[in-house]
Amino acid sequence: MTNKNRIVLAYSGGLDTSVAIPYLKDQTGKDVVAVSLDVGQGGERLETIKERALACGAVESYIVDARDEFANEYCMPALQANAMYEGVYPLVSAISRPLITKHLVRAAHQFGADTIAHGCTGKGNDQVRFEVSIMSIDPTLKAISPIRDLGLMRDVEIAYAKEHKLPIEQTEKSPYSIDQNVWGRAIETGYLEDPWNGPTKDVYSYTDDPAFPPVEDEVVIEFEKGIPVKIDGRQVTPLQAIEEMNRRAGAQGIGRIDLIEDRLVGIKSRELYEAPGAIALITAHDELENCCLEREQHRLKRDIDKRWGELVYDAQWYSPAVKSLMAFIKDTQEYVSGEIRMVLHGGRAVVTGRRSNSSLYDYSLATYESGDSFDQKASNGFIEIYGLPSKVAAARDVRFGNGVGVPEGEVK
Repeated sequence: MTNKNRIVLAYSGGLDTSVAIPYLKDQTGKDVVAVSLDVGQGGERLETIKERALACGAVESYIVDARDEFANEYCMPALQANAMYEGVYPLVSAISRPLITKHLVRAAHQFGADTIAHGCTGKGNDQVRFEVSIMSIDPTLKAISPIRDLGLMRDVEIAYAKEHKLPIEQTEKSPYSIDQNVWGRAIETGYLEDPWNGPTKDVYSYTDDPAFPPVEDEVVIEFEKGIPVKIDGRQVTPLQAIEEMNRRAGAQGIGRIDLIEDRLVGIKSRELYEAPGAIALITAHDELENCCLEREQHRLKRDIDKRWGELVYDAQWYSPAVKSLMAFIKDTQEYVSGEIRMVLHGGRAVVTGRRSNSSLYDYSLATYESGDSFDQKASNGFIEIYGLPSKVAAARDVRFGNGVGVPEGEVK
């Protein structure tokens, strides 16, 4: 049975959501349950965040170490889909919101709340991702945003925190809005809102300057059915694979992204991302698919990957469409097993070797040396049949005076 006097709040531990706890109570009369997840964003311990939530007036605090769950159930599907929105962005924030929402709904059920609150503004994608995910899991729950719906702006927050003596350290506000997890880091607003302004060094945290790299780093990544299972021969979990590649690719400045992005809400925004591990792993996985997927299957998958990334970006993680596309993607991974060797250096992850027992690359067919098993004489008939429609159409064009014009005169 739901408790109409309780709200579940997505709680980060910062100023915005700390103030939101008593502010929601004042504005709505409802008690607040704070929910915090560790998805590999670093920073404070969950226990510290829990204590702060309770000190700010939360009646309950629900904390979850979701790093492995995030890596296994959200990052790995994105990797298998080679998910890169607009060809460059590996969905850093987009894939974390459905996971956070799942735990918000679970907390609402556990603590009997009928409303879920989040800290998003009315201009971003995340408000849509949270609320569409909520209604996709439990359409009986309501969703609100203190910033969007209750006018909780930063100057109000600071004054409110001082007035109510909330246990929050006031530090100088970062000029940027930052969201990060183990799959990557998103940076926007402030100085970056002018798209002519180049990023300054202080923007980056996950990556070092690619203009001054250390010595090149050679890595071998082994996959089983599209999932990384070993790095340089050492067994790894998905989380460990992402963390190690974040460290190694980040040291080489790999994964810096700067783009004008088409937001779901209809505006263009300037976005910076750092995703060293994601970019390195997707580069390796994509190349292994080049070896292991059949030609027409591979063509279809490229289209499906693009559409999957767009739908997930557009808040459709729990939609029937994404579920169906994921079934296709999972099926394609049956033979995507093998090793990829890459050199990481100066902002680039370059594949230098591939091997797989399930590869469709056949040396005896590909070679131009002795031992070639390809029947070259078969190409004569293939070309005749393949070109037959064009040949018949060209004859018709000539008959009606519409043939391809050929320049007259001597060939010099």
